[in-house]
Amino acid sequence: MSAETDDRYETRKAKAMAMGGPEKLARRRAAGVLNARERVDRLVDAGTFIESGLFGTSGSRPEDHDRSPTDGKVAGFGKIDGRECAVVANDFTVMGASSGATNGRKIGHMKRVATSRGLPMVFLGESSGARMPDHMGARGMGALLGNDPTQYARMRETPWASATLGLSYGSSSWYAVLSDFCVLRKGAVLAVSSAQLASLAIKEDVDPEVMGGWQVHAEVTGFADHVAETDEEALAAIARFLSYMPSHHNEAPPVHPVPADSGSAMAGIAKLLPERRTQVYDVRTIVRAIVDTGSFFELKPRFAKVAVTGLARLDGRTVGIVANNPLARGGAMDTDACEKITSFLVLCDSFNIPIVMLVDNPGFSIGVEAERRRAPGKIMNFMQALQLCTVPKISVIIRKSYGQAYLNMGGGRNSDEVAAWPTAEVSFMDPTFAVKIVHGLSPGEAGFDEAFAQMNKDSEAWGIAAIYAVQSVIQPHETRDYLIRMLEVHRQRLTNGVGQHLMRAWPTSF
Repeated sequence: MSAETDDRYETRKAKAMAMGGPEKLARRRAAGVLNARERVDRLVDAGTFIESGLFGTSGSRPEDHDRSPTDGKVAGFGKIDGRECAVVANDFTVMGASSGATNGRKIGHMKRVATSRGLPMVFLGESSGARMPDHMGARGMGALLGNDPTQYARMRETPWASATLGLSYGSSSWYAVLSDFCVLRKGAVLAVSSAQLASLAIKEDVDPEVMGGWQVHAEVTGFADHVAETDEEALAAIARFLSYMPSHHNEAPPVHPVPADSGSAMAGIAKLLPERRTQVYDVRTIVRAIVDTGSFFELKPRFAKVAVTGLARLDGRTVGIVANNPLARGGAMDTDACEKITSFLVLCDSFNIPIVMLVDNPGFSIGVEAERRRAPGKIMNFMQALQLCTVPKISVIIRKSYGQAYLNMGGGRNSDEVAAWPTAEVSFMDPTFAVKIVHGLSPGEAGFDEAFAQMNKDSEAWGIAAIYAVQSVIQPHETRDYLIRMLEVHRQRLTNGVGQHLMRAWPTSF
């Protein structure tokens, strides 16, 4: 190779690596925000990133070639904790990381390789949306949009994880909500389009944070599985999420070493449950006592707080935790909780993760608002997802389990095994409500106590165990050992730990 050829190569490489130029990069450093290449370097193991499309530029307008290094998206392959992954990082310093023909091809290639070779896929989102004026007019639309019929198709062959790390509009938002795990950095915005465009459309001022900030997606929409203070924290969350997941849907999740003190809190776990049936408590304290030390990774903690969902490990193996949380409205499940749990069940079943359900539920929230929010449909979506799961499911009834929620939380053979603590009570509805419905009596009124005793008769664990509707009654301190042993019994040996994935096309956001 001639010296001239070598010089041309190095010149072009330096231009591509310079991204949007020193001034834009300096402004990001001053704001404490990483650039696209720094984000990739923080995410993947040192020395493992091999870039794809380094010399790509805008393919639509010749005048943009010199100002569009990598066409605004850094793409390639790198190892995260030793495991190969495909990564796309939006470079906002180049034309706002806007979507164009070349970078669309790069994303398509990353997705095809990830799917065909069994690699997790990571999107680091920050984008101004569609590139203007490239997309304007019939020719622009026909040339740039809709030419890949699988662009937004998810069949969950491999796990997808995304981080929204700045202003994120258009396709950057699409890939975030299509992902199995979505983390938002505080200060970032995830929305269909910019606040400026929204203001023009609705003819009033729009605050970007109010429209699509982290609080909206953590507490209202549920799109955010995790919220991070910094870029670094967001990238660490992606790595942690992937540590629970298999590389692809045809293998079991990885097995990790068990911390030495795991299970040490089991001796006192019964004390975490209040003595009175009406007292509230945080079920997460019970979850953390049962699972391997430090392994509980809660998803969507600020959304639908009546339900707790998260990944954890038992004896080093990944499990999905679904638990009712009486700390929030007594644990009565609403439509948001149904959506949260349904989405989580689909995730677990798609990637061969056994499910553990911890039950303390007074039933579903009812009333006018519940019906207007389509409660019957959401409850049945939840029920259908549970019944379509082909991974092992184990339920433990800790305290209350009433009505239809008894079935949705694994009762009635909707789990492979159902166990109950001696504190469990199972019935059609709360006996206090039953007395009011049948006898018209409220607590404190004459005859209430006698009617309550009648309605509460045979609600204890022994009654349901006597007819083998639960397979075991266990002491609280036995729960961890019971779950580990039963998950061993129900391990899917004939398929090497792989389920049937009946819900692989179920939407990631609904």
